[in-house]
Amino acid sequence: MKIKKIESFVLNDKLSKSFYFSQWEYKERVCCLVKITTDNGEYGWGEGYGPANIIKAGIDFLKPILIGMNIIDNEVIWSKMYARTLDYARKGVLMASVSAIDVAIWDLKGKLLNLPVSRLLGGRHREKIKPYATGLYFSSLENPSKNYENELNQYLKKGFKAIKMKIGLGIETDLKNIHYVRKVIGNDIKLMVDANHAYSFLESIELSKKMEKYDIYWFEEPLSPEFYKQYRELKEKTTIPISSGECEYLRFGFHQLLENQSVDIIQPDICSCGGITEAKRISNLASTYGIDLIPHTWGSGLGIYVALNFMSNLEPNPTRLIDKDLYVEYDQTENKIREELILPKLKIKDGYIEVPSKPGLGIDINEEKMDSFKI
Repeated sequence: MKIKKIESFVLNDKLSKSFYFSQWEYKERVCCLVKITTDNGEYGWGEGYGPANIIKAGIDFLKPILIGMNIIDNEVIWSKMYARTLDYARKGVLMASVSAIDVAIWDLKGKLLNLPVSRLLGGRHREKIKPYATGLYFSSLENPSKNYENELNQYLKKGFKAIKMKIGLGIETDLKNIHYVRKVIGNDIKLMVDANHAYSFLESIELSKKMEKYDIYWFEEPLSPEFYKQYRELKEKTTIPISSGECEYLRFGFHQLLENQSVDIIQPDICSCGGITEAKRISNLASTYGIDLIPHTWGSGLGIYVALNFMSNLEPNPTRLIDKDLYVEYDQTENKIREELILPKLKIKDGYIEVPSKPGLGIDINEEKMDSFKI
């Protein structure tokens, strides 16, 4: 059960058409996967969220200190990586390298023990999670909201009961688009908005107040992740729940968000915040503040399986006879890596995705297909 080999892969797929969000243009999908193999030939997969080439360099940096360590000792492995990177990686891309390795170790540990990660974490509180479609990116700079109706109808046909749209084009343009989307989907579909920190404090207040009539389920990352006190003040001035955290790292970073009462929902990306090991600690911290946790996901699709296993184990908040639905992010933008590499493919049934029951994360990678995406 000792680590024999650590391999990292940068995968790239050119998009048929670029899309935009409030910060920049996407012309391609790029991600970094890691495969860890033991001395008995078993293997596990992980992924890091962020600039893929830098994540790969971080994995290569950590590799020498991990070879020979026992997979069962996942917390010892995590602590060794944390200690080796503490001086210059308390936040940022190198922590995504730690996360990728940690995720692969959990996948591998589950396979070795013949248990899904959800069970290894302590058991399942739920067997299915409700996905929300992340989409409605901007199709062009000239006409950002082109084809919204066609895209929305596709999501509804797939069975999504919640949709998150991108905003950040300016208050009036955003309000016009939100009004249009709500009109198309009706009042029974939950609608979230994500600004990707495009707004100032005063703009966020103005927009949030004007959005309230559209029954927004949450307002994601309105402000720069640096402004903890501004988040708190904004939260106090709107009835819309405020969410953030995809740019936050480790339990220490999330403690700042929680201690400052900055948000109603924290959104760690498990593939960058410190992996499953640290996400478990973050969830325990969130529970002491009574704050909901809804992971951010992006990349190859592996992160969705990570989130499903993790969210199955989240304790109810609050406990009651009929538990509330938890939501998992399911990116719907063009991504051949997600659609062709990860097995099995995710299925939505009656508005839910079932939590995987196979050992580890419940996935495998089509390695023959992966060759066509390698850089």
